[in-house]
Amino acid sequence: MKSVSELTDFYYKNLYPTLEELEVLRKNLRDRILVVGVIYTTAFIVILFSFISIESITIDALIFLFFAYVAIGAFIYKFLTKNYTSDFKSRVIKPLIHAIDKNLSYFSDSHVSLATFEKSKLFTSSIDKYSGNDFVKGRVDGIDIKFSDVYAQKREKNSQNFNNYSTIFRGLFIVSEFNKTFHGETVVLPDSAQNTFGNLIGNWLQSNNFARDELVKMDDVEFEKEFVVYSTDQIEARYILSHALMEKLLILKKRSKHPLYISFVGANIHIAIEYGKDLFEPSIFNSLLKYRVAMEYIETLHLSLGIVRELKLNQRLWSKR
Repeated sequence: MKSVSELTDFYYKNLYPTLEELEVLRKNLRDRILVVGVIYTTAFIVILFSFISIESITIDALIFLFFAYVAIGAFIYKFLTKNYTSDFKSRVIKPLIHAIDKNLSYFSDSHVSLATFEKSKLFTSSIDKYSGNDFVKGRVDGIDIKFSDVYAQKREKNSQNFNNYSTIFRGLFIVSEFNKTFHGETVVLPDSAQNTFGNLIGNWLQSNNFARDELVKMDDVEFEKEFVVYSTDQIEARYILSHALMEKLLILKKRSKHPLYISFVGANIHIAIEYGKDLFEPSIFNSLLKYRVAMEYIETLHLSLGIVRELKLNQRLWSKR
């Protein structure tokens, strides 16, 4: 697997000419979207005022019109950008993935399965809507790995009894398979309670999280500030979370600048990094020549693979149990 510096060289030497070509297409698409957007919004305003002039119009009807406007607008946007997005992924993302390691395969329209996502035990909410794309799988340094962007949502009713969908997780989801099977189930989550309410109340909330297994207190002060650990096996959790691994998790959290979740269930390690967006979607309203989401993703992936390698090295230690 190439280093980050080697991938940076590849990005500028091999992909930059392609980005320059795509930049011309992006500007044309941007102008077309702006024109269509103006026409569409003007038509909506005309329709809206026509409905408002009707005395019997209700608030619920106006809310329905607004959501219809947003939904149709999103459909139009996706339709206009579909071919350009596909071109960007085939000409930029696919070569970039292969540059990481030739054993990785890329499938733009697939994603990690819902069953695999739920088996991670990282999120306790029921999932009513699940999607994703940009699926990658392969074997790197003897480690089986697969990952993709995923978008998990749950359904809720609003005050007008309409269905609303709130986000459970949106970001990069990584699964690595090992020959080693963990005896227990261990999850590492962002420590939002302690950061929000302080040590005293935060610790109480963590200890009384009935949706989770037993709280595991780690002896790394910095790690405890950023993460909270739950497990069905206290001893195994401490074997897994060695000082070296906790240090790597802290580095990954710092460099990714996004919430990080990790679990050890069955024979798998799961890593979820919450970006709140699709990592691989090309920019439409910003220059592709300044586009660095792909390199941000590569750096995050390198750190994630570093964690997986650390676990691979620890298999001998775990086998003593």
